[in-house]
This record gives sequence, structure tokens and C-alpha cells, in this order.
Amino acid sequence: MQTQLRGALEMSAAMAISGTIGWFVVRFDQPLFDLLFWRCVFGAVTLLVVCLALGLLQRGLAPRKFALAAFGGVALVVNWVLIFASFSRASISIATAVYNTQPFMLVTLVALLLSERLTAMKAIWLCIAFAGVVLVAQAKPGGGADGSTYFVGVLMALGAAFCYAVAAFVAKKLDGIAPHLIALIQVCVGIVMLAPFANLKALPTDAATWGVHLTMGVVYTGLVFVLLYGALQKLSTPVAGALSFIYPLVAIGVDHVVFGQRLGMLQLVGAAAILVSAAGMTFGWTLPGLPRQAPVARKS
Repeated sequence: MQTQLRGALEMSAAMAISGTIGWFVVRFDQPLFDLLFWRCVFGAVTLLVVCLALGLLQRGLAPRKFALAAFGGVALVVNWVLIFASFSRASISIATAVYNTQPFMLVTLVALLLSERLTAMKAIWLCIAFAGVVLVAQAKPGGGADGSTYFVGVLMALGAAFCYAVAAFVAKKLDGIAPHLIALIQVCVGIVMLAPFANLKALPTDAATWGVHLTMGVVYTGLVFVLLYGALQKLSTPVAGALSFIYPLVAIGVDHVVFGQRLGMLQLVGAAAILVSAAGMTFGWTLPGLPRQAPVARKS
């Protein structure tokens, strides 16, 4: 019982912290590639310490699995670039809502690449989420953004969701490898990817800027990953799925309270459709008269 309670607290903390990352990115307005480069640097240092403490570096990693983890790192970093860039274009609330289509993208990837069964109910939730994205994309933009910028922001959030789904799919293929080690490999890949785009010739000279980069790397990357992975080892899938919705709720709440973001009616309906359908798929909700496991695709 104490283990489950600790896991719930860790998961809740990880999701609550993650829910404020949009505020942090917009509030401090650092150059995107600089912010992400130093996130990976300080995140790598934090995760290296954790991996050393847990003894995860004592055993080698097969070249194929290392390459797969590195590929997941590429997807994860592109995901960060797109979702951070979408905040200033479509608002934190809309970007976060659209980003929560990632479970459907993962389910689709698994169905296509692993030939796993896609049930009729999951397909229905997928259609509802897609309808929500359409409503969000066609809604009038808020927060001072023009229509084209807003639409680009929605597309960026969709792209970020897809990249995260790819990273999650890769993680599924790396079953048996400590997630902390996978995360360390991924942020190290991020350092290599982002170094050419970061402004390393003129490093920050003030403590405030270094504080922003340190917080992004240690807190929003290292600490969140440690809390999240520790919680997932202690909690059942339904409980972890339920607590994961703390993230979008906090993000949307912060956007409303801090930035005064007011969503239009179509935006509200679309965002609600995405979040409800994501919850429906996570918890296995069914509509009346439809069997939960009715398949629309079978293993070949």
C-alpha cells in the first residue's frame, strides 16, 4: 500500500511539474535551440548521476539496442522542438490538447507495424479525437496570433505528438532495459543534434539565464524522468493512465490563470473531445451497444 501511495505521489508530482513547462518556456523566452541544448546537457548530467547510483552502467548495451535507443532520442528531441515552438503560435492550452493525441498515434503505429488488433472502440475514440483536432484547427485563433500562425502551431503540436509516439514505440521495443539508461542515451543524442544550432560562441554571462537552463535540465528533464519512471514501476497501468491527465489539466489551468488565455467555443469543444477520447481509450470506456473488443483489424 505504501509503495502504491509513493508511486501515486511521484506520478502526480511528475505530471504537475510537466504541466508548468509551457509557462516556463514562454515566461523566460530563451532561444529555442539554446534552451533545448542546455536542457539535454544538464539533463544528461543528472541522469548520469542517477544511472551511476543505480549501477546501470556496469552492463553493456548491444549495438542494435543502442542504435534503437538513439533513434528514439532523435524522435524525442524533434518532439521537444515542435511542442515548444507551438506554444507561442497556438497557445499552451491548444498545443497541449492537440499533443494529447499521442496515445492514438501510438496505437496506430502498433497496429500498422506490429499487426496488433485495433478494436472498434479504439477506432471510435480515434475518430472522435480527430474530429476534435479538426474543430481546434478551424477555430478562430486567440492570444493575438493570426490564422496562419495558429494553424502552423496546431500542425506543430500534431507533429510533436507523432514524434513522441515514435519514441514511445521505440521504448516498447527496448523492453528489459532500464528506462533511466534509455533517457540518458536520448538526451546525449540531443546534445549532438542540437549543438550545431545552439549559440555556443556567445555563452550566457548572467546567472539568471544559467538558472533557466539549469532548471530546464535538472528539474524538467532529470527530476521528471526519475519521478515518472519510478512511479511507473510501482503503479498499475490504469492508475498511471489516470494520473497522467494531471499534465494537460495543469497546463490548461496555468495558461488560463497566468496568461489569461480564453478559448473560443469551437476550441473548447475540440479540446474536450480530444481529452475525453484519450481518457476513454486509456480507461477502456465503451459506448452502449458496442462490444469492447470488437476488432476492426486482426493480426496477419
